[in-house]
Amino acid sequence: MSTDSAIRDSIDEAATTVGSLWPIHSFVTANPLSGFEDQPFGDAVEQAATLLGGRGYPSAETFGTALERGQIDPELLEAELAGAGYEDDPETLLDRVADAADTENGDADTATDHVDQVLTKWLSAFLDEESAHWSMPNREAGFYTAFRNMVEYDSAVPDEGVVADLPEAPIEAIEAVLEPQPQNQWVPIFEEQLAALPGWTGLIKQRVEDGGEWQSTYPISLEGYLAARLALLDAVGAPIEPDDEVDDVNPTDEIAQAFLRAWEATYRSDLVGTVADASQSLGDGETSGRPDAQLVFCIDTRSEIIRRHIEATGDYETHGYAGFFGIPMEYQGYDGGVSVDACPPILDPQHHITDVPTDDDTQARYDRWSGIRAAADEVIEILEANAATAYGYVETAGSGYGLSLAARTLVPGRVHDLVDAAAEQVPDEHEFCEPLVHHQYTYSGDLPVGLTHEQKVEYAATAFELMGWEEFGRLVVFAGHASQTANNPYDSSLDCGACAGNPGGPSARVLAKICNDEAVRADLRDSGFDIPEDTVFVAGQHNTTTDEVDLFADDVPESHADDLDQLRTDLATARENATAERAEAMGADASTGVSETERRAADWAETRPEWGLAGNAGFVVGPRELTRGCDLDGRTFLHSYDWSTDPGGDALEAIFTGPMVVTQWINTQYYFSTVDNTVYGSGSKVTQNPVGNVGVYQGNGGDLMAGLPLQSLMIADDEPYHQPLRLSTVVHAPVERVTDILAEHAELTELLDNDWLSLTVVDPQQDHRAFHYERDLTWTPVSDERTRPELQTPPAPADD
Repeated sequence: MSTDSAIRDSIDEAATTVGSLWPIHSFVTANPLSGFEDQPFGDAVEQAATLLGGRGYPSAETFGTALERGQIDPELLEAELAGAGYEDDPETLLDRVADAADTENGDADTATDHVDQVLTKWLSAFLDEESAHWSMPNREAGFYTAFRNMVEYDSAVPDEGVVADLPEAPIEAIEAVLEPQPQNQWVPIFEEQLAALPGWTGLIKQRVEDGGEWQSTYPISLEGYLAARLALLDAVGAPIEPDDEVDDVNPTDEIAQAFLRAWEATYRSDLVGTVADASQSLGDGETSGRPDAQLVFCIDTRSEIIRRHIEATGDYETHGYAGFFGIPMEYQGYDGGVSVDACPPILDPQHHITDVPTDDDTQARYDRWSGIRAAADEVIEILEANAATAYGYVETAGSGYGLSLAARTLVPGRVHDLVDAAAEQVPDEHEFCEPLVHHQYTYSGDLPVGLTHEQKVEYAATAFELMGWEEFGRLVVFAGHASQTANNPYDSSLDCGACAGNPGGPSARVLAKICNDEAVRADLRDSGFDIPEDTVFVAGQHNTTTDEVDLFADDVPESHADDLDQLRTDLATARENATAERAEAMGADASTGVSETERRAADWAETRPEWGLAGNAGFVVGPRELTRGCDLDGRTFLHSYDWSTDPGGDALEAIFTGPMVVTQWINTQYYFSTVDNTVYGSGSKVTQNPVGNVGVYQGNGGDLMAGLPLQSLMIADDEPYHQPLRLSTVVHAPVERVTDILAEHAELTELLDNDWLSLTVVDPQQDHRAFHYERDLTWTPVSDERTRPELQTPPAPADD
């Protein structure tokens, strides 16, 4: 093997230890330790502590609070501690964990810090996505070439070593710096250097893997990044190899593991008991006939709350399905400058779908108002970019502009009302556009535009198969979801994770249009899905900040007007009740639910517009009847599934390999962002600075912050709202079927065997008994005796 090939292979191997980071405008929640998932959880967090400096377990204070509130069953804790060889009482052991944490020291400034400062300056200039007014020269040639041409003008870089005469090719620069090093040290060296700025390298890794317009126009590679970094380190005389003496492993990690397992077992026991009890009586009750309507929401934990309150208002069925509704597409809205992926990052888009106008008059009205809005946005951009201009503009604009600023700050709720009133003048795109779903025999980039008839039938049938549907109401609503916030760099983290951090409404519109296609429905009937002639499919979008469900029902026939009016009335009632619950969770008066959530959506100073998926801990796969009527506190992902309609297990296999993996990504992102927000999260929003439209800094420079901000996770700086637990998955299906599926997917058994999530099966064919997955495809029966402690609600969050 040539030296060049050996270096590239070593870089590829080292890069597995760095998690991918998506741009902030399309933030995707992912496991920051995804490169370690081939190792047991304990080993992974130990290695990450050494490489990245991050803590892998909740603090002693967090465990103590959970124990005090009854979230950890004392008997389960005693058993876990005894199994780990600890006989002291929990309080004494937690004191030991706290003492070990207090001995940790911060790193001192070194020459390496200087290299980090120089490198992040050039990375932010190169990777900028239309935020800077002056672009870095020669970006089209790629990062290494652009850096090579500019570095001689950087006074912060000494004219020493390799950097004084950089080779044309990055691989040659790497080879020059590595010359004194034995080849068996290359991977550790690359791991060390990639982990030095894991935010930036994670972004580079994602851009390379994803490709896309920015990468094709302004290419960058880990090879080019490492060449620049190693050359800079060589210039300042900084070491490049890992320090073998560094050991960041906490000696009390075994104690923390035992507390964590007991906490998770306490939560899981209650959830499994709920499902097992309901399984006993599943199908015993009388069916009420055809429901008033069926509503399909994303499996997102926030949907659990609104679903519960909708079901309480009338004879409604709700179902859970991944929020991209099974259609792996790239979507471009009517007014969208670029296309965006609208499917989970574990999938590649297979179709290009665009909105096309169908109503000239409404389109013209939209264009007029959009032009006014674009002009206003341009003024705001100028004000943001030039302080002197901003002062002059405000002075010239006079009291009117001052009053608008005061209103945004002092009475954001009223601003929300005014914005809503103004928005009524601007038609939504769905009012004059339709998604172009019919196959066009053309391509957008590498993707075919539209879908063939066979593909439409397949996507509709797959949706109904995965959810186990056999009956259809007069109205069937597919409700995607999106958030609504002001001045929030992390707004995409509150949108649909199954749509790659984008709103789910477009995906809902595409599936509804497919299912209303008479030719599609005819073939579906031949496949066993007998959709009645009077069934109408409607798209909608759930605003997770305000719990408003907007129905895109412009084409619903007059015959269904009464059904639609009743549904909208009941959705408004459900919203009032759901927002009361959300407001209380955020420390506000429940009676102010709607107004409080609207205020948070419009307030540009609000650091916590909503809790998002904070609290997520469980994933239930089964019929809604298993959890209907249960208050799961917005902590559980819910995917509809009926084992009796899936004899081959194909639908369950699709849920395991898709939604379960995505929910595990989300769960681990929230977990690690909570246990060590400095390393795996992004700190307080108050001190963040957006950079280049790709991420945020803490302060005025440094590494890109990789995870969620404090306000998305914490009640106060030292007390989490999110309970950092690994995901507990509970499946209602024959255990033999689940075993067969796992046996065919080594990547799933690896996650389970290494304790990145847990899996419990409630088997309806074995007296509804529960079986907990251990490892190597073996199961342990769960005792029928369950402890259900009274879980105390966390206190209201402190004002930020």
